[in-house]
Parts: sequence; C-alpha cells; structure tokens
Amino acid sequence: ARGESNILTPDPVIYLNMTSGTTGKKKLIPVTKRSRQILNQANQIAMGFAAEASRKMGSPIGKILLTSSVKIYGRTSNGIEYGPVSAGDLRLNDFLYRHIFAHPYEALQPEDSLARHYICLLFALRNSQLRVIGANFPILALQLCKYLECHAQDLIKDLETGNIVNWLKLEPELRTKLERQFSAAPKRAVQLRSILYREGRLTPKLAWQNLSLIITARGGTSDFYFQRFPRYFGYTPIFGGIYASAEATFGIYHDLNTDSTILAIKSGFFEFIPQEEWNEKQPKILLPDQVKVGEYYRILVTNYSGLYRYDIGDVVEVVGFYEQTPLIVFRHRLGGLLSSTTEKTNEFHVAQVMQQLQQEFDLPLENFCITLSEHEIPPHYLVNIELSPGHTLSDPQAFLAHFDRTLKEIHASYEIKRRHQIPSPRLRILATGSFATVRQRLIQRGMPESQLKFTHISENRQFLHGLIVEQEISLLEDYN
Repeated sequence: ARGESNILTPDPVIYLNMTSGTTGKKKLIPVTKRSRQILNQANQIAMGFAAEASRKMGSPIGKILLTSSVKIYGRTSNGIEYGPVSAGDLRLNDFLYRHIFAHPYEALQPEDSLARHYICLLFALRNSQLRVIGANFPILALQLCKYLECHAQDLIKDLETGNIVNWLKLEPELRTKLERQFSAAPKRAVQLRSILYREGRLTPKLAWQNLSLIITARGGTSDFYFQRFPRYFGYTPIFGGIYASAEATFGIYHDLNTDSTILAIKSGFFEFIPQEEWNEKQPKILLPDQVKVGEYYRILVTNYSGLYRYDIGDVVEVVGFYEQTPLIVFRHRLGGLLSSTTEKTNEFHVAQVMQQLQQEFDLPLENFCITLSEHEIPPHYLVNIELSPGHTLSDPQAFLAHFDRTLKEIHASYEIKRRHQIPSPRLRILATGSFATVRQRLIQRGMPESQLKFTHISENRQFLHGLIVEQEISLLEDYN
C-alpha cells in the first residue's frame, strides 16, 4: 500500500482491488498492468463467445446498459487507488467503455445508488435498440428492474421534456454535466408511455424488445434469482461473462444459458484439491488434466496479482472438457456451511430446494435465508422467506414439509441426521421489505453495492435480527 516494489509481484501496482469481505476480513489485491491485460483478454474472449452465439440466434450485440459505480474508496499513502474490482475495471478501461455504453460514462459517477440507476436508465431508454444489460449479480439486475418499474412515469416525462427530475440526488457539477449531454426524445417518450398504459408497468423487455443478452453471474445461487427473470426480461438469454473475483479470474463462459466455464488457464496456474482431501493437513493436489467429470474440488490459484497457491474457498464441479481444458461450475463457497449437528448444509443445497419450491408452489420469493434457532440444542433450521409483493402462501405447512422432504432428497447427511438428531425446521414469513433492510445494513457496514450478494445460509443468529416475522410455522410433528 505504501508503493514498495517487488513485494508480492515484481510489476508496479496500478490499482488495489478490495475484496467484499463476505467470508472474512477485507483484503487489498494488487492489480498490475500485466494482470489487467490478462483480465481484459479473458473478457474479450468471453465476449467473442457471446457475440458468436448471439449471431447464430440472429440477435447481434450492440450497446450495453451497466449501472456499476466507478467510485473508489480512496488512495493509499503512496497514491494508489483502491476500491471494488468493478470500479477499477471501469476506470482503467474507460476509453473502451465510453464506446459501448448506452449512456455517458459520467452516468456511473453519482454517489447515490438510485440517482446512478435512474440516470443510466434515462439515457439508455432513448435507444430503443439497446441490446445488452449487464449486472455483476442477478439480484442487482432485479434491482434495476425495480427502479425502472417504480420510476417509469418520471423517466418518461424526462424523456419528453429533456429535463432531469429535481428530486434526484446528484452532485451539482455532475448534474450540470449530465444535463448538457441529455436532450428530449419526445417520440420515444410517446412510445414508452403507450407501453406503460397498455401493460400497466414498464420492464426491460417491454422497453427494449430486441434485447440480445443479459450478462450476469451464473452458478452458485443464481438460479434462484433467474426464476424471476422472465417477468422482467422474458426469455432473453443469460450469459455469464467470466467467472472471477477480486483475487483471480477462474473461468470463461463459452455459451449462452450455461453455467459451465472454460478454466482460464492463461490467467494463472491452477491446482485442485479433491473433496476427500479437504480435511487433510497435506492434501493430495491434482493438475487440470487430472480432474474427473462429476467430482467436486477446491481450487487453488497462483497468478500475476501476487497470489501463491491461494485458496479462495470456492468449490467447483467439473462437468466436462473443452478440448483438453476442464469445464468448471462454481457451486458454493466452502466457508458457507450450516450445521444443526454435523450435517454441513451449503448454499447450493438450499438454493436447489428453494428453486424447486418456487416452481411447485408457483410462488415467487423476494429472497430467503436459512438460519438456526437461538435457544434450542440442537437448533432448528429457520426457513426465513419474504414473499414477492402481491403474493400469499396459502398452505405454509405444506411448503415447510416440502422443504424438509426436498432437502433430505438432495443432501444425504441432512437426511440421515434428521431422523434422530436434527429437530424439524420452522418457517418464518418475513414482512415486505425485510431483505431491503438487510441490504441497507450490508451497505452501511461497507460492502460495495457492486459486490452485494446475499448469503442464503448463516450461522450468525443476529444476521436477521430485528426483522418483523409476520408468521412462524412448525411442522405437525411438533404438535404431537
């Protein structure tokens, strides 16, 4: 951070990626010109795959709507900027992004989240042929949709008049700059108002009927959020871009609507720890050509950011090979485990369960998180859910019983220990807006909005503290 050379890497450091801190203390990861070039190459290869797949579908790639902030957190004593990886990427490649965005680069500069989303939407709505919407995580794509729905009237009015609403929290100098770049689009305003009146709402798919792609993170718990995408995006293909973190680039997506990525072998040196070796002090290590399809591995990386045999904690599944290179899918973060006794339930387990429940009960959830009860030993699983606005759960008993049964089917250890050790789960229906409150808490604690992702399991009994529980349901067996 003081700019000393040849510490982790011989190359000069040009930026420091700050990790999100979701699994521990935040870390600063060096970015060098060489590591940036490698990341750019991975992005270019991924977009080449996306462009080819879109071309085959007859949907060319064009301008992109992206709402990630370019704000950094600060500078070190030696003047090196540090902040989220997305901000660093946008700042270090601003010349490129200025040519592909459907909005000015300055639209990413507002400090206020709503203001930034509103301005990006406002400029993008001028272009009826927008082709791509990008978001770091699916939940952020859904947040964009909510902003569009809630502020459709004001956005259309601004398009009609060429003004920017006064209530928006914009820095004065930035407002002046943006107002100079914005002009009225009355014909487009008429078109959008007609859609709004006809449909009763405005969604991305209604506003941009020729969308080619949604680019956002796949794998892990993404499928839970993807179940709500058709409401806003129709069946627009979803492309993962690259599988990466602040620390490293792990994989490159090679097709639309797939979770598998090609191991990014030019981004670093990768090693794999088989599942049966995870608890060993000196685990057996495999190279990429030694892994087996269908097996789960922890992944180690040595790269140009100065990381050496670094274990980020990601668990990946090998699902095939692209030529001779493994195809990997991110499943869950190793540290994210939930145990009433010793069953070790992970996020991938519960995401699969909740995905099935949403489908079978035709019930969209705003979000969910599985926690443990405070006072019982062993504790109950608490299935905390927030229903999407306008929806009710007519048979919560059946929902809870189905959760219990499906988790047994998916997770063998839970099924075995549930017979005699783990008490029955309980369902908690939270008040509307509960996870918005959790979101604000996370942001206030310093989590970057661009890296915001909810954990769906937590052993922290205070994680959902203070939220209103509208209804708590137990299984019938608890009453016998």
